[in-house]
Amino acid sequence: MHLQLTALVPLLPLTFATPLSLLPRQTREPSMGFIGCSMSENVAQGYIAIGGTHMWGPYGTGGLVVQSWTNTNSPSWQKFDQQAARYGKPVEVWVQICIFQNPGATYDEVKQLVANARQHAAPGARIWITGQPVYPDNPTSCFLAGATGPQLTVDLAKRAGEDKGLNVTYPGEFNLMRGEVADGCHANTAGQRSLGRQAIAFWG
Repeated sequence: MHLQLTALVPLLPLTFATPLSLLPRQTREPSMGFIGCSMSENVAQGYIAIGGTHMWGPYGTGGLVVQSWTNTNSPSWQKFDQQAARYGKPVEVWVQICIFQNPGATYDEVKQLVANARQHAAPGARIWITGQPVYPDNPTSCFLAGATGPQLTVDLAKRAGEDKGLNVTYPGEFNLMRGEVADGCHANTAGQRSLGRQAIAFWG
């Protein structure tokens, strides 16, 4: 009996090594897409920088506010479709509500973004929705969205998350602190990494 147990001991590391080798997510293509603007790019930049692998990296969405995504055949959606062709239609999509101060955004436009996201994603895709980052220690800092613009986008995202008919998930708001902002709106390198950590906390 002692000989049989001794013979089995060297095999134990091999028994446990096989399932562990299947765990890293890096072996798979990212399965989560996103739409938004330069703020979304900031999140994606930080997400990739800290090792996130579930969501797409940046793909040139700077300046693409809500109105850039309301037409399902727009150049913005063509960019999205190029990413989907590269990675496969995403099974999850993050919709970030991005605005300029004028014209802002309406809830009807937000609902159109969600409908378009479903059209361009895989059937049954899960939709996440957030606003732009807010600035807790400098709330009026984002000149592009206007003094109350960032909070407006958060309020629209919360409303969408509470709308049972939309069936979307609102995970929370992104935050940028004063030392994490480059120009009043956009994240600096530290801010990007902070946003990336927040994204991982939201959806992995």
